[in-house]
Amino acid sequence: MASIIVPDHFSAVEDAEVLRKACQGWGTDEKALIAVLAHRNAVQRKQIRQAYEELYHEDLIKRLESELSGDFEKAVYRWILDPADRYAVLANVAIRKGVPDYHVIVEIACVLSPEELLEVRKAYKLRYKHSLEEDVAAHTSGDIRKLLVGLVSAYRYEGDEINARLAASEAEILQNAIKDKAFNHEEVIRILSTRSKLQLIATFNRYRDDQVTSITKNLLGEEGNEFTKVVRTAIRCINDPKKYFEKVLRNAIKRVGTDEDALTRVIVMRAEKDLKEIKEQYYKRNSVPLDQAVAKDTSGDYKAFLLALLGKE
Repeated sequence: MASIIVPDHFSAVEDAEVLRKACQGWGTDEKALIAVLAHRNAVQRKQIRQAYEELYHEDLIKRLESELSGDFEKAVYRWILDPADRYAVLANVAIRKGVPDYHVIVEIACVLSPEELLEVRKAYKLRYKHSLEEDVAAHTSGDIRKLLVGLVSAYRYEGDEINARLAASEAEILQNAIKDKAFNHEEVIRILSTRSKLQLIATFNRYRDDQVTSITKNLLGEEGNEFTKVVRTAIRCINDPKKYFEKVLRNAIKRVGTDEDALTRVIVMRAEKDLKEIKEQYYKRNSVPLDQAVAKDTSGDYKAFLLALLGKE
């Protein structure tokens, strides 16, 4: 379930007027910006952007970029974009880092539905004049390239059908690959990048039944191997995305110096999806409410914005 609180009454024109007023004169009224933007869903935010442009002949996103700064600006910018466009931006930023953030690409490829991923690929092409697959291939190499290109190009079957015999045979392929330390085996890449999520979950469950331990635990011993880390992230994103995102948040908050990029990414990505359940998972795991942990590790308008997205009144 979504964590954001959206009001019953909504007027795109009224909101556009409030945002215009907040950006005029000396200084910006950040509280007014948060009160509107953090309490509107994707459809409403799009209508506000359109209303703002029609009323003031100005791009709201560009105006906000010029008014805000730091982590707050980055969070607002990512939030106000259409979801597909946001994922395209996140993917591009991840790809173009000195050392690419493979796990961000994997999150986008493995957590989104086939239709959502297709929309991201279209948005990416429109924004960057290259395909997502092309840029992933250009900034990676070897087996990681094969796996990531396979994952971002996938259009998985989304139905309920599961083939138990196939799950058993592919669980065995994965068992042998791990036993022989042949994680980069073409069959491993094929299985992870082509099977439906439900089929893969059946395969991972069969693996656990046969091995009496989960596949991710068996991959833990190979932490130095970058390819194995990517495989592990893909499996965790497919198997239990809420549990995966809880851990990303936990690591972002627990490390020395908060990882604001990861914190912003997860909260912004999941606020309209399942952040409520991720919050419950976080509390179960850490005995501290997520909003309390975020409040302790952040400050100012950035903190107020994240807390609003978390549903904290």
